Amino acid sequence: MIEDQLRELKRGIVDIVSEEELIAKLKQGRPLRVKVGFDPTAPDIHLGHTVVLQKMRQFQEAGHEVICLIGDFTGMIGDPSGRSSTRPPLTRAEVLENAKTYQEQVKKILDPSKTIMACNSEWMDNMVVSDFIKLTSIQTVARMLERDDFKKRFQQQHPISIHEFLYPFVQGYDSVALKADVELGGTDQIFNLLMGRDVQKAFGQEQQVVMTLPLLEGTDGVQKMSKSYNNYIGVDDSPSDMFGKIMSISDTLMWKYYELLSSRTLGEIQELKDRVSTGSQHPMEAKMGLAHEIVERYHGRTEADLARESFVKAFKERSLPEDMPDIALELERPWIGSVLKEAGLVGSTSEAKRLVAQGAVSIGDEKVTDSDLVLTKGTFVIKVGKRRFARVTIA
Repeated sequence: MIEDQLRELKRGIVDIVSEEELIAKLKQGRPLRVKVGFDPTAPDIHLGHTVVLQKMRQFQEAGHEVICLIGDFTGMIGDPSGRSSTRPPLTRAEVLENAKTYQEQVKKILDPSKTIMACNSEWMDNMVVSDFIKLTSIQTVARMLERDDFKKRFQQQHPISIHEFLYPFVQGYDSVALKADVELGGTDQIFNLLMGRDVQKAFGQEQQVVMTLPLLEGTDGVQKMSKSYNNYIGVDDSPSDMFGKIMSISDTLMWKYYELLSSRTLGEIQELKDRVSTGSQHPMEAKMGLAHEIVERYHGRTEADLARESFVKAFKERSLPEDMPDIALELERPWIGSVLKEAGLVGSTSEAKRLVAQGAVSIGDEKVTDSDLVLTKGTFVIKVGKRRFARVTIA
C-alpha cells in the first residue's frame, strides 16, 4: 500500500531529501502536512506554474493535508533564487492583487474543501526584532554564499542586498509555523527548501522532507516555459488556443507533459505509451487526449469538446476554422510581407519573409515560395504556420 502511494508521489520528482524519511512519515499512518509556497510576483499564470499544484493534488488524493502558502510577506522581499540581480520588491497591495489569480487557479486543480490557504504575514508581521535576529543566527554568511546565485553575483562583484539574505530564513520559518512534514518546490528552490529543514531542527521540530520538481519546457521543447520566450501556454488562454498549443509540442515532450500535468495514473500513462509504441494508437490521438484533459480542467468539458472538434476540422481534416477573420486591405502595392503584417498574421515584415523562406505561408492550397510576391486584387485564404488563418480581401 505504502509502496503504491510512494511510487505515485515520486512521479516526476527530481530530488527527495530524503526518501527514507518520507517512507517513515508515511508509515505513521496519519495525514501529512504538505506545504507549497507561492510568492505572487506576477499575475499571469502558465502551465509551468501548475506542475507543483498537480503534485499537491496527488498528495491530496492520497489523503494528505495540503497547504497553499501565499507569500504576501516574502513577496515584498523578492525571492533571489536564480537571479543575477536584485529583484524589485513589491508592495503589499500588489502582492495581494496578484495572489487572487493564484487562488483562483488553485481551485481548478485542488479540492478547495480540503485545501488550507494561509499567508505568511499571519506570523511574520507579529515577529519582534529580537526573535528575527535569533532566527538569522541559525546560518553563517559563508553558508549563504555557498548558494549558486549568491556565489556567482559575489564573484562577479554584483550587489547582493541584505534583505535577499533574509528571504530563505523567512521561508524556512514558514515551515516551523505550519509544522510542515513535506515541502514541494522547483529545482531552483532547493536552497530555500533545505533551509526549512535547518530552521525546523533549530526550533526542535521534526525536519520536513524536501521534494523538487523539474521546470517544464515550453512549446519549443528547448527553453523553460516563459512568457519572455513566447513558448508558454497560459491557463487563461482561450480553449482553442490552449488546445492548439498543446498539439504543437513534440511527441517526445508529450510524455513529460503527461507525467507532470495529467491526472492519469502512471499505470494508465504507461498503457498509453505501450499502445503508441506498438502502433495500435496514433501519437496524435494520445496528444489530443492530453490537450482535452487540460482544456477541460480550465474551461470545462463542453469547451474542451468544442476545441477538439475545431482542431480536428481545421487541421486534421485540412478544413478552415469557423472563426477565421475576414480582413479588408487597401494597399498601393500588396507585397506579401505587407499583406501578412497588415492582416495581423505576423508581427513584422521581417518575420513574414522568414516564414515564407521556411515554407510556413500558404495561399489557398499553394505554399508561397517567393518572398517578393505581390498579390493582385481579390480575396485570398492565407494560412501562416499551423494555427493562423485569415480571409484577406485586397481592394
